[in-house]
Amino acid sequence: MRSQNHYSLLLAPLAHDATQTLQQQLYQRIRQAILSGQLAAGTPLPSTRQLAVELGVSRNTVTAVWSRLQAEGFLLSDRQGSRVSALAQLPAPAHTDAPDETWPVAARVVPLHSRHRQSDHALALRPGIPALSHFPLVQWRRALNQASQQPQLLGYGDPLGEADLREALAQHLTLARGVRCTPAQIVITEGAQQALTLCVSLLTNRGDTGWVEEPGYRGAKAAMHLGDMHVEPIAVDAQGLAPTAQDWQQRPPRLIYTTPTHQYPTGAIMSAPRRLALLAAAQQHQSWIIEDDYDSDFRYSGEPIAAMQGMMQPTPVIYIGSFSKTLFPALRIGYMVLPPQLLPVLRPALHELLRGGHRPAQQALALFLRRGDFNRHVSKMRRLYRQRQTVLRSALQHTLGAQVPLLGGECGMHLVLQLDQEIDDRALADRLFKSGYAPGALSGFYLGAQKQQGLVLGYGNTSTSQIAAGIAHIARLLNL
Repeated sequence: MRSQNHYSLLLAPLAHDATQTLQQQLYQRIRQAILSGQLAAGTPLPSTRQLAVELGVSRNTVTAVWSRLQAEGFLLSDRQGSRVSALAQLPAPAHTDAPDETWPVAARVVPLHSRHRQSDHALALRPGIPALSHFPLVQWRRALNQASQQPQLLGYGDPLGEADLREALAQHLTLARGVRCTPAQIVITEGAQQALTLCVSLLTNRGDTGWVEEPGYRGAKAAMHLGDMHVEPIAVDAQGLAPTAQDWQQRPPRLIYTTPTHQYPTGAIMSAPRRLALLAAAQQHQSWIIEDDYDSDFRYSGEPIAAMQGMMQPTPVIYIGSFSKTLFPALRIGYMVLPPQLLPVLRPALHELLRGGHRPAQQALALFLRRGDFNRHVSKMRRLYRQRQTVLRSALQHTLGAQVPLLGGECGMHLVLQLDQEIDDRALADRLFKSGYAPGALSGFYLGAQKQQGLVLGYGNTSTSQIAAGIAHIARLLNL
Protein backbone atom coordinates (compact mmCIF):
# COMPACT_ATOMS: atom_id res chain seq x y z
CA MET A 1 0.00 0.00 0.00
CA ARG A 2 2.95 2.32 0.36
CA SER A 3 4.73 1.48 -2.89
CA GLN A 4 6.40 4.57 -4.34
CA ASN A 5 5.77 3.24 -7.86
CA HIS A 6 2.03 3.23 -7.33
CA TYR A 7 1.31 5.87 -4.76
CA SER A 8 3.94 8.62 -4.85
CA LEU A 9 1.73 10.59 -7.23
CA LEU A 10 -1.24 10.21 -4.87
CA LEU A 11 0.65 11.37 -1.81
CA ALA A 12 2.00 14.63 -3.26
CA PRO A 13 0.65 17.54 -1.18
CA LEU A 14 -2.50 19.29 -2.36
CA ALA A 15 -2.37 23.05 -2.82
CA HIS A 16 -4.58 24.89 -0.33
CA ASP A 17 -4.46 28.17 -2.26
CA ALA A 18 -5.26 26.79 -5.70
CA THR A 19 -8.23 27.86 -7.78
CA GLN A 20 -9.53 24.29 -7.54
CA THR A 21 -10.90 22.80 -4.34
CA LEU A 22 -9.10 19.93 -2.64
CA GLN A 23 -11.73 17.49 -3.90
CA GLN A 24 -11.30 18.69 -7.47
CA GLN A 25 -7.51 18.42 -7.26
CA LEU A 26 -7.58 14.89 -5.87
CA TYR A 27 -10.22 13.79 -8.37
CA GLN A 28 -8.24 15.12 -11.33
CA ARG A 29 -5.01 13.60 -10.01
CA ILE A 30 -6.42 10.06 -9.73
CA ARG A 31 -8.47 10.29 -12.91
CA GLN A 32 -5.47 11.41 -14.96
CA ALA A 33 -3.27 8.71 -13.41
CA ILE A 34 -5.79 6.07 -14.50
CA LEU A 35 -6.24 7.51 -17.98
CA SER A 36 -2.48 7.75 -18.53
CA GLY A 37 -1.84 4.19 -17.31
CA GLN A 38 0.18 5.24 -14.26
CA LEU A 39 -2.43 3.39 -12.20
CA ALA A 40 -3.06 0.18 -14.13
CA ALA A 41 -6.21 -1.92 -14.07
CA GLY A 42 -6.49 -3.92 -10.85
CA THR A 43 -4.17 -1.64 -8.88
CA PRO A 44 -5.35 -1.55 -5.24
CA LEU A 45 -5.70 1.93 -3.77
CA PRO A 46 -5.23 3.09 -0.17
CA SER A 47 -8.29 3.23 2.07
CA THR A 48 -10.04 6.57 2.30
CA ARG A 49 -8.95 6.84 5.92
CA GLN A 50 -5.28 6.14 5.13
CA LEU A 51 -5.15 8.54 2.19
CA ALA A 52 -6.89 11.28 4.19
CA VAL A 53 -4.26 10.94 6.92
CA GLU A 54 -1.39 10.91 4.42
CA LEU A 55 -2.66 14.03 2.64
CA GLY A 56 -3.76 15.82 5.81
CA VAL A 57 -7.33 16.34 4.61
CA SER A 58 -10.78 15.35 5.82
CA ARG A 59 -11.83 11.78 5.12
CA ASN A 60 -15.03 13.26 3.66
CA THR A 61 -12.88 14.84 0.94
CA VAL A 62 -11.42 11.49 -0.08
CA THR A 63 -14.75 9.66 0.28
CA ALA A 64 -16.47 12.15 -2.01
CA VAL A 65 -13.77 11.67 -4.65
CA TRP A 66 -13.99 7.88 -4.32
CA SER A 67 -17.77 8.03 -4.76
CA ARG A 68 -17.47 10.05 -7.96
CA LEU A 69 -14.80 7.79 -9.42
CA GLN A 70 -16.88 4.73 -8.59
CA ALA A 71 -19.99 6.24 -10.17
CA GLU A 72 -18.03 7.06 -13.32
CA GLY A 73 -16.60 3.54 -13.53
CA PHE A 74 -12.96 4.31 -12.76
CA LEU A 75 -12.90 2.41 -9.45
CA LEU A 76 -14.42 -0.78 -8.10
CA SER A 77 -14.96 -1.34 -4.38
CA ASP A 78 -15.75 -4.42 -2.35
CA ARG A 79 -14.87 -5.88 1.05
CA GLN A 80 -11.19 -6.04 0.05
CA GLY A 81 -11.06 -2.31 -0.69
CA SER A 82 -10.94 -0.16 -3.82
CA ARG A 83 -9.02 -0.89 -7.01
CA VAL A 84 -8.72 0.50 -10.51
CA SER A 85 -11.39 -0.81 -12.87
CA ALA A 86 -10.45 -2.47 -16.14
CA LEU A 87 -13.17 -0.42 -17.80
CA ALA A 88 -11.28 2.72 -16.90
CA GLN A 89 -8.36 2.01 -19.21
CA LEU A 90 -9.11 4.65 -21.83
CA PRO A 91 -6.86 6.41 -24.35
CA ALA A 92 -4.97 9.27 -22.78
CA PRO A 93 -6.15 12.75 -23.79
CA ALA A 94 -3.90 14.92 -25.93
CA HIS A 95 -2.87 17.09 -22.99
CA THR A 96 -2.85 14.93 -19.88
CA ASP A 97 -1.29 17.66 -17.76
CA ALA A 98 -3.88 20.31 -18.62
CA PRO A 99 -6.40 21.27 -15.94
CA ASP A 100 -10.03 20.38 -16.49
CA GLU A 101 -11.56 23.71 -17.44
CA THR A 102 -15.04 22.23 -17.76
CA TRP A 103 -15.55 22.25 -13.96
CA PRO A 104 -17.64 25.30 -13.02
CA VAL A 105 -15.69 27.94 -11.11
CA ALA A 106 -18.63 28.38 -8.76
CA ALA A 107 -18.60 24.70 -7.83
CA ARG A 108 -16.62 25.03 -4.62
CA VAL A 109 -16.95 22.96 -1.50
CA VAL A 110 -16.23 24.54 1.87
CA PRO A 111 -12.52 25.33 2.39
CA LEU A 112 -10.52 22.82 4.38
CA HIS A 113 -10.01 24.95 7.46
CA SER A 114 -13.77 25.05 8.14
CA ARG A 115 -14.09 21.27 8.14
CA HIS A 116 -13.33 18.72 10.79
CA ARG A 117 -9.87 17.19 10.67
CA GLN A 118 -9.51 13.46 10.39
CA SER A 119 -7.95 13.22 13.86
CA ASP A 120 -10.57 15.16 15.83
CA HIS A 121 -13.22 12.42 16.15
CA ALA A 122 -12.52 11.89 19.86
CA LEU A 123 -12.13 15.58 20.79
CA ALA A 124 -14.61 17.20 23.13
CA LEU A 125 -17.46 19.37 21.81
CA ARG A 126 -17.31 17.94 18.28
CA PRO A 127 -20.84 17.85 16.79
CA GLY A 128 -22.27 14.74 15.20
CA ILE A 129 -20.50 12.08 17.31
CA PRO A 130 -22.63 9.89 19.61
CA ALA A 131 -21.61 8.65 23.06
CA LEU A 132 -19.43 5.80 21.82
CA SER A 133 -18.48 4.53 25.27
CA HIS A 134 -22.17 3.92 26.02
CA PHE A 135 -22.82 1.73 22.99
CA PRO A 136 -24.09 -1.77 23.99
CA LEU A 137 -21.18 -3.77 22.60
CA VAL A 138 -22.32 -7.04 24.20
CA GLN A 139 -25.67 -7.00 22.42
CA TRP A 140 -24.12 -5.87 19.16
CA ARG A 141 -21.42 -8.54 19.32
CA ARG A 142 -24.09 -11.19 19.91
CA ALA A 143 -26.04 -10.06 16.84
CA LEU A 144 -22.89 -9.82 14.73
CA ASN A 145 -21.66 -13.25 15.80
CA GLN A 146 -25.00 -14.81 14.93
CA ALA A 147 -25.02 -13.15 11.51
CA SER A 148 -21.41 -14.08 10.82
CA GLN A 149 -22.18 -17.79 11.17
CA GLN A 150 -24.15 -17.79 7.92
CA PRO A 151 -21.72 -18.76 5.13
CA GLN A 152 -24.13 -17.63 2.43
CA LEU A 153 -23.49 -14.06 3.55
CA LEU A 154 -19.92 -14.26 2.28
CA GLY A 155 -21.06 -13.86 -1.33
CA TYR A 156 -22.68 -10.95 -3.12
CA GLY A 157 -26.19 -10.15 -1.99
CA ASP A 158 -29.07 -8.07 -3.26
CA PRO A 159 -27.57 -4.82 -4.60
CA LEU A 160 -30.29 -2.88 -2.81
CA GLY A 161 -29.40 -4.40 0.57
CA GLU A 162 -30.33 -7.37 2.75
CA ALA A 163 -34.04 -8.17 2.63
CA ASP A 164 -34.17 -8.75 6.41
CA LEU A 165 -32.75 -5.29 7.13
CA ARG A 166 -35.04 -3.57 4.64
CA GLU A 167 -38.06 -5.26 6.21
CA ALA A 168 -37.00 -4.37 9.77
CA LEU A 169 -36.16 -0.83 8.71
CA ALA A 170 -39.49 -0.34 6.91
CA GLN A 171 -41.31 -1.38 10.07
CA HIS A 172 -39.20 0.92 12.25
CA LEU A 173 -39.56 3.93 9.96
CA THR A 174 -43.32 3.44 9.72
CA LEU A 175 -43.79 3.26 13.48
CA ALA A 176 -41.15 5.73 14.67
CA ARG A 177 -41.02 8.29 11.88
CA GLY A 178 -44.34 8.12 10.07
CA VAL A 179 -42.63 7.17 6.81
CA ARG A 180 -44.96 5.50 4.30
CA CYS A 181 -43.01 2.81 2.53
CA THR A 182 -42.58 -0.88 1.77
CA PRO A 183 -39.28 -2.78 1.99
CA ALA A 184 -39.07 -2.66 -1.81
CA GLN A 185 -38.70 1.13 -1.68
CA ILE A 186 -35.64 1.01 0.62
CA VAL A 187 -32.08 1.03 -0.70
CA ILE A 188 -29.28 0.32 1.78
CA THR A 189 -26.22 2.52 1.24
CA GLU A 190 -22.79 3.02 2.77
CA GLY A 191 -23.87 5.96 4.89
CA ALA A 192 -26.15 8.88 4.08
CA GLN A 193 -23.45 10.54 1.97
CA GLN A 194 -23.58 7.73 -0.59
CA ALA A 195 -27.36 8.15 -0.70
CA LEU A 196 -26.87 11.84 -1.48
CA THR A 197 -24.33 11.05 -4.18
CA LEU A 198 -26.67 8.52 -5.77
CA CYS A 199 -29.55 11.01 -5.80
CA VAL A 200 -27.39 13.54 -7.62
CA SER A 201 -25.87 11.10 -10.11
CA LEU A 202 -29.17 9.36 -10.97
CA LEU A 203 -31.61 12.28 -10.97
CA THR A 204 -29.70 15.24 -12.37
CA ASN A 205 -27.75 16.37 -15.40
CA ARG A 206 -24.78 18.67 -15.43
CA GLY A 207 -25.87 22.26 -14.91
CA ASP A 208 -29.13 21.43 -13.13
CA THR A 209 -29.95 23.59 -10.13
CA GLY A 210 -29.87 22.24 -6.59
CA TRP A 211 -31.14 24.05 -3.52
CA VAL A 212 -29.38 23.70 -0.18
CA GLU A 213 -30.16 25.23 3.19
CA GLU A 214 -28.28 28.39 4.19
CA PRO A 215 -26.60 27.64 6.55
CA GLY A 216 -26.61 23.93 5.91
CA TYR A 217 -24.93 20.55 5.73
CA ARG A 218 -21.66 20.66 3.77
CA GLY A 219 -22.00 17.07 2.56
CA ALA A 220 -25.10 17.95 0.52
CA LYS A 221 -23.26 20.81 -1.15
CA ALA A 222 -20.29 18.56 -1.88
CA ALA A 223 -22.49 15.91 -3.51
CA MET A 224 -24.13 18.50 -5.76
CA HIS A 225 -20.82 20.12 -6.66
CA LEU A 226 -19.36 16.75 -7.60
CA GLY A 227 -22.38 16.24 -9.87
CA ASP A 228 -21.60 19.52 -11.65
CA MET A 229 -24.84 21.05 -10.39
CA HIS A 230 -25.46 24.75 -9.95
CA VAL A 231 -25.88 25.03 -6.17
CA GLU A 232 -28.15 27.75 -4.80
CA PRO A 233 -28.29 28.59 -1.07
CA ILE A 234 -31.84 29.14 0.22
CA ALA A 235 -32.23 31.02 3.49
CA VAL A 236 -33.38 29.29 6.65
CA ASP A 237 -35.55 31.02 9.23
CA ALA A 238 -37.23 29.90 12.44
CA GLN A 239 -39.53 27.61 10.41
CA GLY A 240 -36.80 26.02 8.31
CA LEU A 241 -36.12 26.33 4.58
CA ALA A 242 -37.78 29.50 3.31
CA PRO A 243 -37.80 29.76 -0.50
CA THR A 244 -39.55 32.77 -1.99
CA ALA A 245 -41.81 32.96 -5.04
CA GLN A 246 -38.92 34.65 -6.81
CA ASP A 247 -36.66 31.68 -6.03
CA TRP A 248 -39.12 29.31 -7.70
CA GLN A 249 -39.52 31.57 -10.72
CA GLN A 250 -35.90 32.55 -11.35
CA ARG A 251 -33.97 29.46 -10.25
CA PRO A 252 -36.30 26.44 -10.12
CA PRO A 253 -34.48 23.42 -8.69
CA ARG A 254 -34.11 19.86 -9.85
CA LEU A 255 -33.11 18.76 -6.32
CA ILE A 256 -33.92 20.33 -2.95
CA TYR A 257 -31.94 19.22 0.09
CA THR A 258 -33.52 19.92 3.46
CA THR A 259 -33.49 18.76 7.10
CA PRO A 260 -37.07 19.65 8.13
CA THR A 261 -37.29 17.82 11.46
CA HIS A 262 -34.08 19.33 12.88
CA GLN A 263 -32.38 21.79 10.57
CA TYR A 264 -28.64 21.40 10.54
CA PRO A 265 -27.02 23.28 12.15
CA THR A 266 -29.55 25.86 13.48
CA GLY A 267 -32.03 23.36 14.94
CA ALA A 268 -35.07 25.00 13.30
CA ILE A 269 -38.15 22.81 12.79
CA MET A 270 -40.05 23.23 9.53
CA SER A 271 -43.68 24.01 10.24
CA ALA A 272 -46.50 21.97 8.73
CA PRO A 273 -47.69 24.82 6.45
CA ARG A 274 -44.14 25.33 5.23
CA ARG A 275 -43.77 21.60 4.54
CA LEU A 276 -47.03 21.39 2.60
CA ALA A 277 -46.13 24.47 0.57
CA LEU A 278 -42.73 22.97 -0.27
CA LEU A 279 -44.30 19.66 -1.29
CA ALA A 280 -46.86 21.35 -3.51
CA ALA A 281 -44.30 23.62 -5.18
CA ALA A 282 -41.93 20.70 -5.75
CA GLN A 283 -44.67 18.77 -7.52
CA GLN A 284 -45.59 21.78 -9.62
CA HIS A 285 -41.99 22.34 -10.73
CA GLN A 286 -41.17 18.61 -11.05
CA SER A 287 -38.48 18.86 -8.39
CA TRP A 288 -37.27 16.12 -6.07
CA ILE A 289 -36.89 16.80 -2.34
CA ILE A 290 -34.16 15.01 -0.39
CA GLU A 291 -35.33 14.83 3.22
CA ASP A 292 -32.39 14.09 5.51
CA ASP A 293 -33.71 12.83 8.85
CA TYR A 294 -30.31 12.51 10.45
CA ASP A 295 -30.95 12.62 14.22
CA SER A 296 -34.69 12.89 14.86
CA ASP A 297 -34.60 9.90 17.23
CA PHE A 298 -33.21 12.25 19.90
CA ARG A 299 -36.08 14.62 20.60
CA TYR A 300 -36.43 16.03 24.10
CA SER A 301 -39.73 17.95 24.20
CA GLY A 302 -43.14 16.72 23.11
CA GLU A 303 -43.96 13.93 20.71
CA PRO A 304 -41.61 13.05 17.86
CA ILE A 305 -42.21 15.05 14.70
CA ALA A 306 -43.18 12.81 11.81
CA ALA A 307 -41.22 12.84 8.58
CA MET A 308 -42.34 15.11 5.76
CA GLN A 309 -42.23 12.11 3.42
CA GLY A 310 -45.47 10.73 4.89
CA MET A 311 -47.49 13.92 4.44
CA MET A 312 -48.34 13.43 0.75
CA GLN A 313 -48.85 10.45 -1.55
CA PRO A 314 -47.58 10.20 -4.18
CA THR A 315 -44.67 12.10 -2.75
CA PRO A 316 -41.81 13.97 -4.43
CA VAL A 317 -39.61 13.12 -1.42
CA ILE A 318 -36.56 10.86 -1.25
CA TYR A 319 -36.12 10.13 2.45
CA ILE A 320 -32.56 9.40 3.63
CA GLY A 321 -30.93 8.55 6.94
CA SER A 322 -28.18 6.54 8.57
CA PHE A 323 -27.17 4.88 11.84
CA SER A 324 -24.07 7.02 12.35
CA LYS A 325 -25.71 9.19 15.03
CA THR A 326 -27.93 6.59 16.68
CA LEU A 327 -25.33 3.78 16.82
CA PHE A 328 -21.77 4.55 15.68
CA PRO A 329 -20.21 6.20 12.61
CA ALA A 330 -17.94 3.30 11.64
CA LEU A 331 -20.98 1.11 10.96
CA ARG A 332 -21.33 2.89 7.60
CA ILE A 333 -24.93 1.85 6.98
CA GLY A 334 -27.35 4.38 5.56
CA TYR A 335 -30.50 4.13 3.53
CA MET A 336 -32.84 5.96 1.21
CA VAL A 337 -36.56 5.48 0.68
CA LEU A 338 -37.47 6.01 -2.96
CA PRO A 339 -40.91 7.14 -4.12
CA PRO A 340 -42.73 4.24 -5.84
CA GLN A 341 -42.74 6.10 -9.16
CA LEU A 342 -38.93 6.17 -9.18
CA LEU A 343 -38.40 2.47 -8.51
CA PRO A 344 -38.80 1.11 -12.05
CA VAL A 345 -36.68 3.96 -13.42
CA LEU A 346 -33.76 3.70 -10.99
CA ARG A 347 -33.66 0.00 -10.14
CA PRO A 348 -31.60 -1.03 -13.21
CA ALA A 349 -28.99 1.64 -12.56
CA LEU A 350 -28.84 0.82 -8.84
CA HIS A 351 -28.26 -2.84 -9.66
CA GLU A 352 -25.26 -1.79 -11.75
CA LEU A 353 -23.82 0.70 -9.23
CA LEU A 354 -24.31 -1.18 -5.94
CA ARG A 355 -23.06 -4.53 -4.68
CA GLY A 356 -25.12 -4.92 -1.52
CA GLY A 357 -22.64 -3.67 1.08
CA HIS A 358 -21.39 -5.58 4.13
CA ARG A 359 -23.95 -8.36 4.46
CA PRO A 360 -23.10 -9.68 7.97
CA ALA A 361 -23.29 -6.16 9.42
CA GLN A 362 -26.65 -5.58 7.72
CA GLN A 363 -28.00 -8.86 9.06
CA ALA A 364 -26.72 -7.99 12.53
CA LEU A 365 -28.45 -4.63 12.36
CA ALA A 366 -31.69 -6.33 11.35
CA LEU A 367 -31.43 -8.54 14.46
CA PHE A 368 -30.55 -5.48 16.58
CA LEU A 369 -33.73 -3.75 15.40
CA ARG A 370 -36.04 -6.75 15.76
CA ARG A 371 -34.86 -7.71 19.24
CA GLY A 372 -35.55 -4.22 20.57
CA ASP A 373 -31.88 -3.49 21.27
CA PHE A 374 -31.98 -0.44 19.00
CA ASN A 375 -35.00 1.16 20.70
CA ARG A 376 -33.59 0.48 24.17
CA HIS A 377 -30.27 2.06 23.21
CA VAL A 378 -31.94 5.11 21.67
CA SER A 379 -34.09 5.60 24.79
CA LYS A 380 -31.00 5.41 27.00
CA MET A 381 -29.08 7.86 24.82
CA ARG A 382 -32.02 10.26 24.71
CA ARG A 383 -31.86 10.53 28.50
CA LEU A 384 -28.08 10.89 28.47
CA TYR A 385 -28.06 13.59 25.80
CA ARG A 386 -30.82 15.52 27.53
CA GLN A 387 -28.70 15.53 30.68
CA ARG A 388 -25.58 16.61 28.79
CA GLN A 389 -27.46 19.38 27.02
CA THR A 390 -28.71 20.65 30.37
CA VAL A 391 -25.14 20.72 31.66
CA LEU A 392 -23.98 22.55 28.53
CA ARG A 393 -26.71 25.17 28.80
CA SER A 394 -25.96 25.69 32.48
CA ALA A 395 -22.23 26.07 31.82
CA LEU A 396 -22.85 28.58 29.04
CA GLN A 397 -25.24 30.65 31.13
CA HIS A 398 -22.99 30.56 34.17
CA THR A 399 -19.91 31.54 32.19
CA LEU A 400 -21.26 33.78 29.41
CA GLY A 401 -24.39 35.19 31.01
CA ALA A 402 -28.05 34.30 31.44
CA GLN A 403 -28.99 35.75 28.04
CA VAL A 404 -26.41 33.82 26.04
CA PRO A 405 -27.74 33.52 22.45
CA LEU A 406 -28.32 29.85 21.61
CA LEU A 407 -29.97 28.07 18.70
CA GLY A 408 -31.51 24.59 18.78
CA GLY A 409 -31.93 22.26 21.70
CA GLU A 410 -35.24 20.47 21.12
CA CYS A 411 -33.53 17.63 19.31
CA GLY A 412 -30.14 16.17 18.43
CA MET A 413 -26.67 16.34 19.93
CA HIS A 414 -25.54 19.95 19.46
CA LEU A 415 -26.31 23.57 20.27
CA VAL A 416 -25.25 26.67 18.35
CA LEU A 417 -23.63 29.51 20.30
CA GLN A 418 -24.09 32.73 18.34
CA LEU A 419 -21.17 35.17 18.45
CA ASP A 420 -20.78 38.83 17.62
CA GLN A 421 -20.02 39.46 13.97
CA GLU A 422 -16.61 40.95 14.71
CA ILE A 423 -15.45 37.61 16.18
CA ASP A 424 -13.70 35.28 13.72
CA ASP A 425 -15.33 31.95 14.55
CA ARG A 426 -12.95 29.95 12.33
CA ALA A 427 -9.89 31.38 14.06
CA LEU A 428 -11.55 30.67 17.40
CA ALA A 429 -12.31 27.07 16.36
CA ASP A 430 -8.69 26.59 15.28
CA ARG A 431 -7.44 27.79 18.66
CA LEU A 432 -9.86 25.49 20.45
CA PHE A 433 -8.74 22.56 18.32
CA LYS A 434 -5.15 23.07 19.45
CA SER A 435 -6.40 22.83 23.04
CA GLY A 436 -8.29 19.59 22.53
CA TYR A 437 -11.77 20.84 21.57
CA ALA A 438 -13.47 20.52 18.18
CA PRO A 439 -16.62 22.64 17.87
CA GLY A 440 -17.61 23.64 14.36
CA ALA A 441 -17.38 27.21 13.07
CA LEU A 442 -20.92 28.30 12.19
CA SER A 443 -19.74 30.51 9.32
CA GLY A 444 -18.31 27.41 7.61
CA PHE A 445 -21.85 26.13 7.00
CA TYR A 446 -22.71 29.09 4.75
CA LEU A 447 -22.32 29.15 0.98
CA GLY A 448 -23.13 32.82 0.36
CA ALA A 449 -21.30 35.96 1.43
CA GLN A 450 -23.55 36.73 4.41
CA LYS A 451 -22.39 34.59 7.32
CA GLN A 452 -23.33 34.43 10.99
CA GLN A 453 -20.44 33.89 13.39
CA GLY A 454 -20.83 31.19 16.02
CA LEU A 455 -19.77 27.81 17.36
CA VAL A 456 -21.58 24.51 16.81
CA LEU A 457 -21.11 22.76 20.15
CA GLY A 458 -21.53 18.99 20.20
CA TYR A 459 -22.29 17.21 23.46
CA GLY A 460 -23.02 13.66 22.28
CA ASN A 461 -19.53 12.23 22.91
CA THR A 462 -18.49 14.83 25.50
CA SER A 463 -18.64 14.11 29.24
CA THR A 464 -20.02 16.62 31.71
CA SER A 465 -16.54 17.38 33.04
CA GLN A 466 -15.28 18.02 29.50
CA ILE A 467 -18.25 20.30 28.85
CA ALA A 468 -17.49 22.48 31.86
CA ALA A 469 -13.78 22.70 31.04
CA GLY A 470 -14.48 23.44 27.37
CA ILE A 471 -16.89 26.28 28.03
CA ALA A 472 -14.47 27.80 30.54
CA HIS A 473 -11.75 27.68 27.89
CA ILE A 474 -14.02 29.34 25.31
CA ALA A 475 -14.74 32.12 27.81
CA ARG A 476 -11.00 32.68 28.33
CA LEU A 477 -10.38 32.93 24.59
CA LEU A 478 -13.23 35.43 24.32
CA ASN A 479 -11.73 37.41 27.23
CA LEU A 480 -14.91 37.02 29.29
